[in-house]
Amino acid sequence: MVMKERSGAELASMLKSSIRLKSLDGVKAPGLKLSEEDMQWWRVAKLGLFFHWGLYSILGRGEWAMFNEKIPADEYAKLAERFNPLHWNPERMAQLAREAGMRYSVMVTRHHDGFALWDSPGSYGRFDSMHAAANRDFVKEYTDAFRNAGLRVGLYYSPMDWRFPGYFEPVKLADNAALMKKQCYAQIEELTTRYGQIDILWYDGGWLAHAGTDADAAWFWEPVELNGMVRRHQPTCVINPRSGWTGDFQCDEGTHAITGNILPIDWEKCFSIGTHWSYDPKEQVMPLEEIIKIMIDCFVRGGNVLLNVTPNPEGEIPSSQVERLKQIGAFMRKNGEAIYGTTAGPIEPVDHIYGMTQRGNDLYLHVQDMQAFENIGLLPFEQRIARCRLLDGSEIPFVQNEQGIEIRVPKEKWEPLDTVVRLEIQE
Repeated sequence: MVMKERSGAELASMLKSSIRLKSLDGVKAPGLKLSEEDMQWWRVAKLGLFFHWGLYSILGRGEWAMFNEKIPADEYAKLAERFNPLHWNPERMAQLAREAGMRYSVMVTRHHDGFALWDSPGSYGRFDSMHAAANRDFVKEYTDAFRNAGLRVGLYYSPMDWRFPGYFEPVKLADNAALMKKQCYAQIEELTTRYGQIDILWYDGGWLAHAGTDADAAWFWEPVELNGMVRRHQPTCVINPRSGWTGDFQCDEGTHAITGNILPIDWEKCFSIGTHWSYDPKEQVMPLEEIIKIMIDCFVRGGNVLLNVTPNPEGEIPSSQVERLKQIGAFMRKNGEAIYGTTAGPIEPVDHIYGMTQRGNDLYLHVQDMQAFENIGLLPFEQRIARCRLLDGSEIPFVQNEQGIEIRVPKEKWEPLDTVVRLEIQE
């Protein structure tokens, strides 16, 4: 699958859907983009684990609490004296991710509050976990544990930092803003040189003064230079578009429904299965049906899914989220043949009713609403089909002619979330 570099305007006209992609108008730097071969593992992995965890987890009011509640930087920094998670167990988290069917992971190493979860000499004021009550390098513990568990490891990093007045007035307070930029380059170099192979670099917060887009701030961050440094240290790292460069893939964020056609680009949807992106003691976990629906809607449109969980201040994922991940894992074990290693199509999805994935001579029809599907009749289809079967091997009757194919799944075989029919192309 060759992904062509496209302009923001071109993509906007092509993507007639509800998908809200980030940084379509970022700086073009084709020389930074990964090869087809180096992107392949990410394209077939399909599902990843995301987690937001830091000082804001102690407050339990969302990762934007420092800014939203106007907490002064020196007062917020005192939280580091309380950050000593006694139940943080990255090995257990990695095993849970595997049980949930994840193939890769992304850890938030430093959010907009500026607190780094590793030993960071480049941090302004050494605002990091080695100089907190914990006195630990959590990035090292995470990368070691997840890599040892066979998962690809990714690092989230926010270039912006609310501790710098220059973030809000980068022109007027240029010298202060330059200190923030210097911190960014130093910390990205640390993250890409000290923890072995980094498979994903996931930027967030490239915009300035909470205004505009990541691309609008490219004049300040100089993302081609920044990611050129990343490429020197991590030549095969998959990079998202949130630094102002268009990146190796596009991002869609949030729990809004996904509709429209297959996207002709590499893209990923991320959303949190909890109330916020970070720990909330009043957290309510998303219903399994809603999570699976979004996941299928992404897979049949060529997207990956990055599911976020919210460890508590002690480093534990809430039990309700653990249970949900296990349920997701059961779904992936049952239907993984029709998800992992597939591409979208060949026919376009019909919103909330059906879509299709494919691998070699096997096509997988994903039906989310069997009652509505029954009323559709013929599917537009050109390939000659030799047989139709469910994933459990049950034969499914079908009729095919020049206009298309009609498939009838017996009602006793209908699945509540995703009824998958494998269509084998006649050779």
